[in-house]
Amino acid sequence: SVPPGWRASGANENQSVRVTDAPGSLVGLAGEGLPRPVGLTPARMVSGRTPAAATATLSVMGKGQLLESHPLGAATTFGFPLAAEADQVAIAGGGFDRRLALSAYPADLGLLASGALQPDAALSTIGFDDITTRGLSKIPSGYAGLDWYNLNAMSRDHTRNSEGYVNGNVSGAYIAYTSSGHPAEFGRAAPFGFHSVMLSAAWLRSEGESALVESWLGDELIARDEVTLSALAPVQYAPMLKAVTRVRLSTKHHWQMVLDDLVLAL
Repeated sequence: SVPPGWRASGANENQSVRVTDAPGSLVGLAGEGLPRPVGLTPARMVSGRTPAAATATLSVMGKGQLLESHPLGAATTFGFPLAAEADQVAIAGGGFDRRLALSAYPADLGLLASGALQPDAALSTIGFDDITTRGLSKIPSGYAGLDWYNLNAMSRDHTRNSEGYVNGNVSGAYIAYTSSGHPAEFGRAAPFGFHSVMLSAAWLRSEGESALVESWLGDELIARDEVTLSALAPVQYAPMLKAVTRVRLSTKHHWQMVLDDLVLAL
C-alpha cells in the first residue's frame, strides 16, 4: 500500500509468496521465503507563488545540466514534479533570482520575494542535537544567539507512536516541535537571513495540516506562507529571506509542528 504522494522506488510493490501447510507451526501455515523489501520515496515537487505584476523563469538542474525550465506568470501558484536526478532549482528574472540545493523531500519556496539570500551567503544549520542529552527540553533563549519561544527540543523516539517525530527527523537524533500545538517564535533584535527549514506534522491523525509561517523585519510583516504538512516526510520550506528579526510558526488546527535542519544566515 503506497501512501498518497509517494512512489515505490524499486518497482516491486506487487509480490507473491507461496504458502504451504506446516503442521505444528504457530498457525499451521508457512511461507516459502519472505517478500523483498519495498523502497518508498516521497514524490518530490517544487512549489511556490509569484506576486502580482511579476514574471520569472524556474530552471531545474541536475549535475550542472539544465533538465527543464518553466515560465512563472504573475500572481500564480506553481508546482512542478522533480526528476530523480534533479539536485538544484534556480529562479531568474523579476528580481527574484535565487538558487536552492534540493533535498530528498518536496520543496516549497513560499511567495517569491525580491532580494533573496545570495548563493554564496554564509549559512548555519541548526539541528537541535546539542541542546540536551535528555529526551526533552525547552529550547533556551540564547541558543544559537536567538530568542526562542514555545519550542521544545526532543529525541525523535521520546514520544511513543508519533510518526512525525520520527519521519520529520532528517539529521542527528533530535527535532524541535511547537509545544502543545501553540504558536512558537524565534528571532533576535539584529536582522538575520532565513534560508529554509524542514517542516512536518507530528501525528498521522493531522495529515494535511496547514502550517502558517510568518516572518517580520522589525514591525513589518514581510512574508506569510501556508505550508501543507505530512507526518510521513518533511517538506523543505525555503523562503530564502535576506533579513528578518522574528519568525512565527503556527498550525491551523493546533497540531504540533516538527522542525529540523533550520538553516539561517546569522
